[in-house]
This record gives sequence, structure tokens and C-alpha cells, in this order.
Amino acid sequence: MPPAPPLPPVTVVLDRHDDVMHTHTALAAHHLPSGRITLHPGPGTTSETGLAHDLLVALGKPPLLPGRFPGGRQPAWQAATAWMTALPVTRLTVLRAHRLTARRTMRLLQLQALTGIHLTLVCHRPHLPAALHQALRTADYSVTADIEAARRHYYGTPLAEPPPADEPAAPASRWLTLPALDRLVSYDSPRACTDPCTPPPIAWRHRPPPVPLTAHTAQRVTHRLHTATAHPRLAAALATALFTGASLQQLATARPRDYDDAKATLALHDRARYTDGCAAYPVPPWASIFLRAATSFTRLLSGEDQELLAAPGDRAHLLRVAETARLRPPQPPTGRRKGPVGRVEWDWRERQEAEKYEAIPARRAKPSQR
Repeated sequence: MPPAPPLPPVTVVLDRHDDVMHTHTALAAHHLPSGRITLHPGPGTTSETGLAHDLLVALGKPPLLPGRFPGGRQPAWQAATAWMTALPVTRLTVLRAHRLTARRTMRLLQLQALTGIHLTLVCHRPHLPAALHQALRTADYSVTADIEAARRHYYGTPLAEPPPADEPAAPASRWLTLPALDRLVSYDSPRACTDPCTPPPIAWRHRPPPVPLTAHTAQRVTHRLHTATAHPRLAAALATALFTGASLQQLATARPRDYDDAKATLALHDRARYTDGCAAYPVPPWASIFLRAATSFTRLLSGEDQELLAAPGDRAHLLRVAETARLRPPQPPTGRRKGPVGRVEWDWRERQEAEKYEAIPARRAKPSQR
């Protein structure tokens, strides 16, 4: 492995007179597609988790992660770190840094160590507060009070051109009906391989491959998944279901080592061959961000031997995220619905297949020959 590049020095901007120009300039530099984030911490909180929630919001995510976690603590910092690595974010500017506690500043320094971002702290005071000075003792940092030098740190060097105005996102009130989600709640039960397994490319012998998303639909799906949840594994599980057509049970067989970012492949396992056996699926470019985030999140949180994507116990949370993003499989006709109008029926395909088997007349027993 080549040595990691040295971390860029932390930049501390002294806004001596709390000039509104500093705040406006830093906020104007915020442009996620260009890899620039400006974090404006919420007032009245000193918790580390609260700062991570603010960071998730700056990344365009809901601040809370669904699900239960050990110790009852949401892994918000791990999620923020994973998304920043995957997107990728290269510059982070933090306003009101003079209000940060030493522990919150240390969290930001740890985030920089994990992601390699350029970190700029804007202190709206003529001098560094004691807590900020204490936290920076072990860091390589520089101090400037010049607005033009600060602007270069907010935007990068050379100074980037002002970003074009973002196109307004299409409203997500309408459902996207996606046949690839038909099997998400299938009753098959494949298990992960315990021994080393190098699956061959998927051959699609037993079922047709999902129809690839058009560029326009992929863009809409990507936007909806990014804004529906901050949980990297749930977002990646739904993205993976769309290009594999796999069930939740099979999605749960993937481990971090099964995703090859260089080859853009993901291995899913199925030793009992409920569907197509163990196989490697090509990952479309639009889905790679979600898998990179899930891989980083899983490694930060629990290591190599845990599920890369949603586990079977995450079913309710996964379906809730899908419904928040307004993504669903084809629905039954009105006259054949089992639930109230407006509720997504995820098992419609399973019920159709069960009804077909029940309709097959039983063979009459032949009389025994004597």
C-alpha cells in the first residue's frame, strides 16, 4: 500500500469583528457537487452527536439514522465520515468555531484524519478561545485574518469560479414504480458463505435481469435515496436491489470484501442456489457512491465480518426508507388489493406466484396395478 498523503494543515480564520462578509462568503462557497461543505453549527448545543447531525444536514441528509444501535448511540459520525468519503467532499468550512468545545474540535480533527479533507475553522473573535487553542495543540495549523486568503481556503486554490445555479429537483411526491423491487421481500433464504468465495459473473440463467434504469430515472432515484436517509447501508441496499433484483435475504449475504470498487462489481451469495447461486454483479456508476459509503460505514462501525447492506432484521426500516423515497414495486389492481388504498403492498409478486401454484389441479392418484 502506498503511504497516505500528508494531511493539509488546518486553517483558522480570525474574523476579528464578526463581519457579516466572512459568514456570507463561507456560506456562498457551500456546493456539495463541487465537494465543498460549509457547516453552520446549530446554536445552543455542545454535544458531539449534535455536531454530527448538523454535518449530515449539510451533506443533504436527514439528521437521524433509523434503526437500533449498540448502547443506544447513533453512529452519526461514522455515517457522516462515510458519506464525505464517498461523495467525495474535499473541503469543510466550519463557522462559529469559537463556540466549539475541545471535544467537538477533536472530533473534527479526527474526521480530517480519516477523510483527508481541507478543514477551515472560522473563529468570529480577535483571538483563539482557550478550548480551540487546546484542541489544536497537536495539529498542524495556520492562522489568517485576511478575507481574500480566507476566500481561497473556502473555495480552494486556484479560486473556483462561482458555481452555476443548481437545477431545482423534480418533486418527489409521485411514486417511482420499479419492477426490480418485486423480489425485495421474497421468501427465499440464501446465506452468506463462511469460506472464501470468488463468485463468477452473474449469468441470469434462472430469471431475467432487471431492466437497467434510464439516465433520467437513475438521477431521480439517486436524488431520492440521498435525501431519504442518512443510513449508508439502507441506501446502498435499495440501490443494490435496483440493479440486482435481489431479495433482502440475499442482499444480507454481502460483506465489505464483496464490493470491488476498482472492478465495479458486487458479489452476492447463495450456496443453496435458491436463485442464481453465488455471483458477481456489475455495479452501475450511479450506484457506486452508495456502495462506497456503505463499505466505509461498515468498516468504521463493525469491521469486515458484518453485513455490508441491510440485514434481515432491518426489513421494516428498509421498506420505510423506500417509501420515504417514494420507490415501490408494481402494485396490484384496485380490486385485488389486500390493504387500504395508498399502502404499498410489497409482497404482490409473491402472492401472484402462490396463487398460480394453488390453481394447479392436483393430479389424480392412479389406481394401483395388481
